[in-house]
Amino acid sequence: MTGVYPVFKNKFKIGDSAEKVNTIAEMENFSVSIDGNVEEWSPMEAEGWLKRMVTGKALTISLSGKRCVGDTGNDYIADKAWKTGADCEGHFEWEFPSGAKLTFPCVVSVTNPGSGESRNVAALEVDIMSNGKPEYTPAAA
Repeated sequence: MTGVYPVFKNKFKIGDSAEKVNTIAEMENFSVSIDGNVEEWSPMEAEGWLKRMVTGKALTISLSGKRCVGDTGNDYIADKAWKTGADCEGHFEWEFPSGAKLTFPCVVSVTNPGSGESRNVAALEVDIMSNGKPEYTPAAA
């Protein structure tokens, strides 16, 4: 793949394990936040200039869309709204338009399980947070 692409080419799946993930229907928007832990130090030989190293990372993917009762992926997320602890853990897969994939164990934090204005379609909003190191698989050549 080369050139620009529409955002809808991204695909998201969720489930209990890497072997058991389902597409999430009716998602309209997503954003990605990569949080890096950066250590800083200033050795004498740097003559006052800081040195830095990224020593850790965390990933959050925020998805928002419509609540779609009966869709396996959508139901999986909505069900987590009322749970805590290990019951909010799962596995997430992001397939990029190129065919590359990012998969990781995750924590599912539902921020809106179906609210909205009376004339709106009920919303579903969630933060998918990495819970360990992601695995990146490049697109096939």
